[in-house]
Amino acid sequence: MNLAPRQQNILDLARERGYVSIDELAQAFVVTPQTIRRDINQLAEQGLLRRTHGGAASETSSTQNTAYAMRAGLMREEKQRIAEAIAAQIPDNASLFISIGTTTEAIARALLNHRGLKVITNNLHVAAQLSDKADFEVLIAGGTVRSDGGIVGQAAVDFIQQFKVDFALMGISGIDEDGSLLDFDYQEVRVSQAIIDNARQVFLAADSSKFGRNALVRLGSIGLVDRVFTDSAPPAAVARLLTQQKIQLHLV
Repeated sequence: MNLAPRQQNILDLARERGYVSIDELAQAFVVTPQTIRRDINQLAEQGLLRRTHGGAASETSSTQNTAYAMRAGLMREEKQRIAEAIAAQIPDNASLFISIGTTTEAIARALLNHRGLKVITNNLHVAAQLSDKADFEVLIAGGTVRSDGGIVGQAAVDFIQQFKVDFALMGISGIDEDGSLLDFDYQEVRVSQAIIDNARQVFLAADSSKFGRNALVRLGSIGLVDRVFTDSAPPAAVARLLTQQKIQLHLV
């Protein structure tokens, strides 16, 4: 397949990094954002890239998530800003659920300056990050341990359902234009549903690459959450849903 040199470079960068933004590509190639959008549209029409809000991602299957090591490196700065914004909303001595995800792991790191937190998690990485804090109490769900450190299965659901906490700090794999929250593992979704059901407030951490990303399993509607933290304005359809359902949007 013959591509223009710039388009080939865009494709190579997306495959290397997993995600590229329109603004960074425009700066790198010294062209306008409109030119980059045209390039991305042409690559997407050929099935080589997936358009996202504000950029493009390497084309992935709706049935299989990106490998953990790659996810951990994607949108690192944006995840850090999201994590710091969420941590700023959490008071000392609060009780928390923290779910599976690389963004929630960034949130855990951002919470290390807090005092007296009680954290319940199904994420081994989160538990490891927070367990050294002498004034934190960290409880970890039992169940099946995945290669990315997530814990899933009925035992995890049963464990979560024993609690009622102040805040649930959630990640997500994709957000459809109709507001559906999407993920790849139905067992993870069941645990996430239990977390949402047993929290007084639900904070969703979703960088801009998650808008429009397809995944197989529907967790539920975005109306299940109280606040959304992201790095750029969501697509118009999602923004309308947030307004209609009075969900607070935090742009970082």
